[in-house]
Amino acid sequence: MPNTPLLDAIGVSAAILTTLCWLPQALKVFRDKETRAISLPATVTLNAGILLWLVYGIGIGDWPVIGANAVSFVLMSAIIAMKLRYG
Repeated sequence: MPNTPLLDAIGVSAAILTTLCWLPQALKVFRDKETRAISLPATVTLNAGILLWLVYGIGIGDWPVIGANAVSFVLMSAIIAMKLRYG
C-alpha cells in the first residue's frame, strides 16, 4: 500500500498520542516521587519494546516511528530511573 497524505496523518497522529500518553505519568512521578503502583518488570519490558521500535524506525527511515519512540524511550527511562530511586 503506497503512502498517502491520509496514512501519513494517521501515523503522525498515532505517534503523538502514544507518546504523549506517558507525559502525565512522568510528570506525576516527578512531582509526587511516588512509584509504588508502577510495576518495574512491566515498565522495563515496555521500554525494551520501545527501544526495539526505535531501532526498527531508524532501520526503515520512518520519522514518525523514530520520533515517537525516541521521546517515549526518554520518558519511560525517566520513569524507570524514578522507580529505581524511590521504589
